[in-house]
Amino acid sequence: MRRVLLVFIVSAAILTAPGAARGQTMGRAPALAELSKSLEELAAKVSPCVVQIFVTGYAPPDEQRERGTGEPTVEQSNGSGVIVDADGLIVTNSHVVENATRLEVELPFAATGGAAGRSAVKRRGRIVAAKIVAMDKETDLAVIRVDAHGLSTLPFGDSDLLRPGQIVLAFGSPLGLDSSVTMGVVSAVARQLEPEDPMIYIQTDAPINPGNSGGALVDTDGRLVGINTLIYTQSGGSEGIGFAAPVNIVKNVFAQIRKFGRVRRGQVGLVPQTITPLLAEALGLPEQAGVIIADVDPNGPAGKAGVKRGDLLLALDGKPMENGRQFRVNLYTRPIGDVVRIDVMRAAQRMTFAVTVAERERDPDRLAEFAALQQSAVRELGAVVLDMTDRIAALLPDLRMKSGGVVVAVTAETPYSQQGRLEPGDVIHAVNDTGVADAGDVRKAIAALKPGSAVALQIEREGEFMFIAFRLSR
Repeated sequence: MRRVLLVFIVSAAILTAPGAARGQTMGRAPALAELSKSLEELAAKVSPCVVQIFVTGYAPPDEQRERGTGEPTVEQSNGSGVIVDADGLIVTNSHVVENATRLEVELPFAATGGAAGRSAVKRRGRIVAAKIVAMDKETDLAVIRVDAHGLSTLPFGDSDLLRPGQIVLAFGSPLGLDSSVTMGVVSAVARQLEPEDPMIYIQTDAPINPGNSGGALVDTDGRLVGINTLIYTQSGGSEGIGFAAPVNIVKNVFAQIRKFGRVRRGQVGLVPQTITPLLAEALGLPEQAGVIIADVDPNGPAGKAGVKRGDLLLALDGKPMENGRQFRVNLYTRPIGDVVRIDVMRAAQRMTFAVTVAERERDPDRLAEFAALQQSAVRELGAVVLDMTDRIAALLPDLRMKSGGVVVAVTAETPYSQQGRLEPGDVIHAVNDTGVADAGDVRKAIAALKPGSAVALQIEREGEFMFIAFRLSR
């Protein structure tokens, strides 16, 4: 009875004080208006820096197989991109452009200095051709270029400063609807989608749909904090679980592609492993111990600096390491030649080592270095094919046969099949069941075929043999 009475009294008090209630409402209105105005200004600032990408190319191999067609078919799709350099460099996802035979970009009218019109129907931008500068499939990021200058650019933020609950906005062209903006919050930071994968993502509930890929995730200051990459969905649309590549990784990938034409991966030659309670009990380690160094390459940077197998990994550049994944993630963005400080505990003694980050040795992406040395490519394959050498073999993981023609670079003219395209690092061992020992044999075997002929290349990719079948262009 008292509870009912109390509620009634409070309600009555509110009802008998309309002036106060109205005053509170009136007080909130300016704050909401100010918030709305701030979001409008933010959208106007960011939109000219986000482009729509039109792709003409082939469907992914899985889709081709589902359709059951005998020949690959060309399709059109769209994605998004972010202008990060005034002279025409745009960051997007590699999955947006990887199967493209032609790329076009619609530059927003305001991106080139055009004044905003008064109509609610905005002016369309101009469509220009684009070319792929480089793709990095490990991070699903790519850089493309358009022939334009003086473009509006989006400044980089710092994704390490993001916290769950922080407001973010997603810009892009979902389902082809250009210049769309949605709002949400950061759901989680440093979300890892696969075990022991050094690539991490920002999780957000800002609605992201197909076509948003490659678009911008920005903070309330209009700074780029991520590149919208993928969603988890059962319906095919947004269900509030979207993921963006953190801008600190994007910055590293973009800077390296602009400088080297590819991404150079760093490593220090050690294997960190998270210490579980059972492992700690078995090895007699303290419960608070987080990471043990399970292996050290004696010829690697850490081994040469003095780090040993069995050391407890305490910190990287003063940042405490709580698990093995954290070490991989923090090392992932360090440039080649950078010196990092690794703190370890060995026999109750704390020790510090200065370790120089070295380039990952067994990385097929390094084959791009050899492409510049080759004057001619196998035109029919749209690829640069070189002889196998010891130096090239050292870059190919799990190589089973040290012979054949090695694909070191491909172009948009690379033939497409239901098995996909040739990729750098593929080793061609046979053409239509005829073995080839080197790049010269590949050229001769292809040259002997007539236009329109069916071709089956037997290749080795990451230690596995497979066929790629296609038809020579007429």
